[in-house]
Formats: sequence, structure tokens, C-alpha cells
Amino acid sequence: MYRRVIRMVLFFGLAPGAAFGQLPPASVEAEGYERHIEVRWQAVSDAQLTGYQIFRSSDGGLTFEHIRTVGTTTTVLVDWMGGTAAARCYRVRSVRNNGLSVSDFSPTACAQTAPMTDEQLLDMVQRYTFRYFWDHAHPVSGMARERLNSGDLVTTGGSGFGIMALVVGAERGWITRQQALDRLVQIVSFLQFAQRFHGAFAHWMDGTTGKAQPFSPYDDGADLVETAFLMQGLLAARQYFDRTDPQEAGLRAAITSLWRGVEWSWFRRGNGPVLYWHWSPNYGWQMNFPLRGFNETHLVYILAAASPTHSVPGSLYQSGWAANANYCTPAIFFGYPIFTGSNGGGPMFFAHYSYLGFDPRGWRDGCCNYFIRNRNHALIQWEYAKANPKKHIGYSAECWGLTACDAPNGYGAFDIANDHGTIAPTAALASMPYTPEQSMAALRFFYRHLGERLWGIYGFYDAFNLNQNWFANSYLAIDQGPIVAMIENYRTGLLWRLFMKNPEIEPALLACGFTPDSAVSAHAPAASLLNVTVYPNPARNGQLWVNLTAAAPMAYHIEVADALGRTPVLHRSEGYAEIGENHVPLPLVSWAKGWYVLRLRTSDGQQWVRRFYLVDD
Repeated sequence: MYRRVIRMVLFFGLAPGAAFGQLPPASVEAEGYERHIEVRWQAVSDAQLTGYQIFRSSDGGLTFEHIRTVGTTTTVLVDWMGGTAAARCYRVRSVRNNGLSVSDFSPTACAQTAPMTDEQLLDMVQRYTFRYFWDHAHPVSGMARERLNSGDLVTTGGSGFGIMALVVGAERGWITRQQALDRLVQIVSFLQFAQRFHGAFAHWMDGTTGKAQPFSPYDDGADLVETAFLMQGLLAARQYFDRTDPQEAGLRAAITSLWRGVEWSWFRRGNGPVLYWHWSPNYGWQMNFPLRGFNETHLVYILAAASPTHSVPGSLYQSGWAANANYCTPAIFFGYPIFTGSNGGGPMFFAHYSYLGFDPRGWRDGCCNYFIRNRNHALIQWEYAKANPKKHIGYSAECWGLTACDAPNGYGAFDIANDHGTIAPTAALASMPYTPEQSMAALRFFYRHLGERLWGIYGFYDAFNLNQNWFANSYLAIDQGPIVAMIENYRTGLLWRLFMKNPEIEPALLACGFTPDSAVSAHAPAASLLNVTVYPNPARNGQLWVNLTAAAPMAYHIEVADALGRTPVLHRSEGYAEIGENHVPLPLVSWAKGWYVLRLRTSDGQQWVRRFYLVDD
């Protein structure tokens, strides 16, 4: 068992300064993980309470030292140990008058850290991150708060992500199915009476009143993109709560009513060829933001075509979303084609938000299979971190991921073309289905090497910048949600299955011009059927060999580019590998000394990247 939980009760006399009737927490629990211990205690009901004092023992409970004082709303502490086999005991007492009066001590709880497997680390990260949507949800609406300490401000899209986290929590037993159902009923009941604009919700709302809150000066009404992310979560939940009892049936009916109420077609501004992001009852179409790809809004066109009541023609996918002449691009970064998108694919959230429910593995449009596109996007960022052309502190094969997040100078959107050294854990972790090895390596590094400042009560904090020795103390719903959802899609495919099970989705994909595609298996990635090496390395002008050891016959395509993996491609070749050893010659003709990237892609969608160094003759 990776978490050792030990409880023992010790009795102490009345603490000095304790007031009559002042009670300590009735129970305390301690749980050991690999590098930290979590301490939780039961809240004290006391009108005069001003906080809690936490004490720790390193000698089995013989002596204690005060380590922290926290406020009245805090009932959990993460105590970073930094290593395994660290045993500690804890006790807590309540505080009145800012320490002038303290209670007796609580019972004592002890725990010890221990090594954890990758599966246990995934459990830990998902469960901690899930708590943001469970413990920090708005008390009236159940919606996800925009960020830590945002009060009544709740987020529409982030709540859609949070609904998917609730489904994962129920499936994994962190909460009961009934608890998840009750929370969904709370959320949906709120949404039924919240302010809507042609069926669409605002980006932000007041979690008590349901009134739209301005996101920017002219953005105080409908946000079609945030509404799409909300509907993605609701449609997944509609399939999960599939029992015939009245409460689950009622939830499904309420979700269907909200889904049918969104007037997607109205956001064409008449019968225009494109959908628009915003509309305001005060400013109309002042925001004037047509939804054209590629960015995070891919899902909007799929749901708009899928609507049972206010659908748009599938042709809008081409005339709106993919209308830009350069929507499909031949650009290659670090040996990987991006297919669509600029700047190496853009911030990583482009590959996450629309794909928490939409399973891109078995479909392609006229441009690409979006699972392969998103996988390449993540691999480009991984390669960029390894190359580290701007020499940022910490960037490596284990420390990578650029997206929209908090940063030392405020919130911003970052990618390989706009990189100031700020890494957000959600970028790598929510890419887990695309790059499981690289994402898992990042998870281990973030926790084991940076956890003392990066790990908190809801998992990894939003971001960090080692150049400036800066770590965020914030959590954002739109960054937390994809971590839970995409790790689950990697592990079980749960949310992908649920969303795609909705009967409206497949016809909508076909109407938009998608076709079924077998380039990526609809199952978890299998072991590679090919081993790729290059030799000699370093190489000399003349000849390089690519050795392919194949477990099954397969076609392959090879490209070689410069050290940064950018265009122009210096060499292209294709061939067919038979079972066993295949030695493929690669002529090197008058190339300059330096590093090169060889990229090999097989017919089943697998990709390999190998670096080699060319020396002078």
C-alpha cells in the first residue's frame, strides 16, 4: 500500500490559555504519499474561531513543534518531506483571538512516505486535481469557480471540464455515484435558471444569482465557445447517468433541455458562412470574433452541426472553421508536421479543450487526423524544451509544456514562438493520451523535483518560471479540468467513450466532412512493432544507415531536417520494411557540419525521431 495511514489517540491536559468550551478538531487524519504527507482535520464549529495551529513530531509523537497556523476555512495541510520513508505525527488545535486563546490538542495522526508506482502517481494527481471541482466548487450553484479565491465568480467552460471530473471521480470511487449525481442535479438546476442569451451562457457568471458577469468591456453576454465546453461535459454526463431511476432520468431530461435550447444557428449573424464567438444584449456583435481555425474552438462546429433543434449545415465547417487558405499547412517543426496551426501548433490548450470528449483517434477531415496532429503538437513542444534555444533554466525532456496560464507578469498564452520561460504542468499532463512517456516523465519531475513549491492541496499549482524563481500559488478551473479528463482518457478512454456515445455526434462529424480513419487505434497504444536506430552516429558525409527492426511488415516515410527540425526538408524517402532487420541507406550529400533530425513515420501512424551529428570528413 503506497499510503500508510496510522492513527493513534493521545490525551493531554487543558492547554495553557484554553478557554472553557473551546474544542479542538474532533479527528485528524494523516496520509503518506511518496514525497509528502497530507494532514486533514474536522472543522470546528465555533463563532469565535480565528484559525488552527498544526504541530508535527519527528520522533513518533514524543515531542512536537508548531509548523503552521492557518485560517478558519482551511482543514488540510500538505507537508513536503522530499523523500521516502519519512515518518511524522501531527496534532491540531483551534485558535481564538488570533492565538490568545487555544484549545486542547486534537488526537494524533501519524503517516509515512513510501515509493509510488506510475499508476499510483497518476491516481494521486487525478484525485488531488479533482478536489478543485469537488471541494472548491461554488456552494450554491456547484459550478467551478474561475480560480482559487474567485468568490462568486464561476466559469462556464471550466464547469464543463469540472462535470467531466465529477464523472471520473464517481467512476474511480473518490465520491459515490449518488454524490456525483446530486452535484450534477445542483449544477443543472442552477443552469436552468441562469441567464442565457439565445440559449448560450456567458463566459463568467455569478454563482449565486446566475447573472452574467463581464469578461471584457464588450463581452457581457453569450459566449458560444464556453457554452460548447459546458455542453461537452453535460453530454458526457448524460451518457454516464444512464439508469432508469427517476433522479437519473430527470437529470438526463434536464441536460437534453439545455442542449436543445442552444441556438447555434443564430450565431451565424443571419445566414452567414461562419459562426461568431460572442453576442451581447448591450453591444450586439461588437466583439466581432468569427470562429476560424486552428485554435481551441474546434468543438463548436461539431456541436453546432449536431444540435437537434438549432443545427447549422455541415458545410459551415469548410466555409467557417477551415476557410482560411492556410488552414492546412506543410510546416514541419523538429521533424514533425503540424498539419494545421501556426507557431509549432500554438499553446497546448489548443490540443486539449475540444478533445476532452471528442475522441479524435478514429476520424479525419480533409486536413488530418487530429489525434496525430495533437500528438505532433505535444512532441514539438517536448523537442523544443530539449533543444531549449532561448536557454531557459530548467527546460529539458522532463520539464516542458507551454500553454495559457498564470505567469510572473500576469496571465498569458505561451507557445514556442512566445516563450518567456513559464511552464504550466497542465500542458504536459493533459497531453497524456498523445505522449504518455513524455507526459509521465514530466509528471514525475514536477512532483519529485519541484513539488516542494509546485504541489498543493489541489495538485500542481498553475505554473512556474525558474528563470525568475517564481511559482504560482493559483489554481484555474480551465487548467485543472483537462488534467483529470485527459489522464482518464489515456488510462481508460472513459470520457471519449461517453461523449462519442451520444447519437448526435457521429452524424455531425459526417456532415462536417469527417471520414472514419484507422491511422490511430481506438484502443490504448500497443507496444511498438518497430525499433529504429541510426548509425554511425556521429556520421560523415557519404552514408548514414537507418536500421529498422520490424515485428510486422509496414510502409514507412523518412524525412531529414536541420537541427531545429524546420523546413526545408533536406531529404525524403519512402519504403517498405519486412519482418526482421531492414538496413536503409541514407545518402548525405555536401551537408554542413552539425546536428540533424531524422523523422520516420509508419503507415499505422507511429512516429520516431532520431538525432544524429554530422562531422567533417
